[in-house]
Amino acid sequence: MSSLDLTLNNGVTMPALGLGVFQSSPEDTVTAVEAALRAGYRHIDTAAAYGNEAQVGEGLRRSGVPREEVFLETKVWVSDYGYEQTLHAFEKAAAKLGVEQIDLLILHQPGKPERFEETLDAYRALEKLLEDGTVRAIGVSNFMPHHLERLLAETAVVPAVNQIELHPFFQQRDVQGADATAGIITQAWSPIGGITFYPGFENEHRSALEDPTLVEVGEAHGKSPAQVMLRWHLQQGRSAIPKSVTPSRIGANYDMFGFELSEEELARIDALETGVRGGPVPDEAPDACYGVEIPEA
Repeated sequence: MSSLDLTLNNGVTMPALGLGVFQSSPEDTVTAVEAALRAGYRHIDTAAAYGNEAQVGEGLRRSGVPREEVFLETKVWVSDYGYEQTLHAFEKAAAKLGVEQIDLLILHQPGKPERFEETLDAYRALEKLLEDGTVRAIGVSNFMPHHLERLLAETAVVPAVNQIELHPFFQQRDVQGADATAGIITQAWSPIGGITFYPGFENEHRSALEDPTLVEVGEAHGKSPAQVMLRWHLQQGRSAIPKSVTPSRIGANYDMFGFELSEEELARIDALETGVRGGPVPDEAPDACYGVEIPEA
């Protein structure tokens, strides 16, 4: 198997395909990370709010893969926004992961409009961590064009990555365009849409794995719809972080480098856009988000 690296806007390279561990239990996270690294993955995405950073670190250690070969990405939760709070959030994350340096640290979502100054202060803390070398790259998640516009106007470092919901049914082309204009890599969460959606949203969406177009394209290449979707992301220059805790599926998701979609096939997948989100609207984060306390260990 082979991998594909993306070069971030500060020159750091990042494997385009990573394992996501959103909604993975702590126990499942250890085995999923270990299985992914043994299958060839070299990029793991987690977050403080997932409650499994320590298990990501444990899976890395159990895998036997050297730390320097693995790109670790994690996120600061909104309850830790603010300059000093975010500096401490890094310390908590690094301790749980069991590392001294984090490869990519991002803000999990924009703060509420009336609290966006806290978001800016949190990002300035990321800039400080980048300057100090304790993180190799910084970024954001779920930022829409208006969030990016203000962030770019009031901070010094352009985010390396913007992680957003993105799959054939919901492509956020306006965000992708804003990212590209600024030199930001778009990273897809829920990249094989219909598999992992936020609780409470599941019944409003069909599974992309059963979509006739994706099934047909997959059959033409001897690949699954999931593999087709991941190939679609990578050929269009995005990063993708599919989530699974099943070793066989983890391996299958990684095994999609040996084929290429035609321009016609890419266009057919592009045409699946519905404009319907699978998760919450970024500007509508409930106040309860700010009450989530991220523990020290």
